[in-house]
Amino acid sequence: MLEQTIVKACLLAGRIMMQSGAETYRVEDTMVRMANACGISESQSFVTPTGIIFSLDGLSPTHLVRINERGTDLEKIAEVNRISRMIASKEINAVEALEQLQSIERAHLGFPIPLQIVAAAFASGSFSIMFHGGWADFLPAFFVGGLGFLILLFIHHITKVKLFAEFLAASTIGTAAMLLLNIRQGMDLDLIIIASVMPLVPGLLITNAIRDLMAGNFVSGLSKGAEAFLTAFAIGSGVAVVFLIGGVS
Repeated sequence: MLEQTIVKACLLAGRIMMQSGAETYRVEDTMVRMANACGISESQSFVTPTGIIFSLDGLSPTHLVRINERGTDLEKIAEVNRISRMIASKEINAVEALEQLQSIERAHLGFPIPLQIVAAAFASGSFSIMFHGGWADFLPAFFVGGLGFLILLFIHHITKVKLFAEFLAASTIGTAAMLLLNIRQGMDLDLIIIASVMPLVPGLLITNAIRDLMAGNFVSGLSKGAEAFLTAFAIGSGVAVVFLIGGVS
């Protein structure tokens, strides 16, 4: 019974971390450390972006957890790390850790969607200045970036297909930027589009892919790199299609 609780706690910790954007080697290390702190010294874990395989020892059954959705929630990662440290220091046991992890899984620690959209809008406007644009491009980039991020969240919520949502978001950004310049709002079309797509760029995914490759997790590193490449391809294709239809060279 205790072993099953330890397995559930380790698998849940790993799933929360992977769904929240943690690196593969960090997830594996956290699960093994939690098992060691609970008295299991021969645990094994194998983590990929789409699944977790975990076993306490060679004789125990191997457990598999599927990862269906992945995002970014650094607060949940920090909370799981806190619980892992508490187990290692014997402040809590496996049962208490499992209860706390279940509370973290149910919790909605992310920022409200309206705040995310406003933040994406401000980021887009700020990127337009950082890329040596004028203040005349700040408001167009602010509006277009916020609109593109709104479309991304809306389409992804409906279809659950990330690449399709990113393609439509990039297309919306390109269309909105061209329309604004047609009514003489903004000065540099390319700069407005580049600044507006920055909130869509998979920066964390690229970083994790490189770190996983450096840590020797080639399966996870290559798969995350491929996902980042497809995301970049979807963004570029969305803008290119708008340029092609609009006759922009």
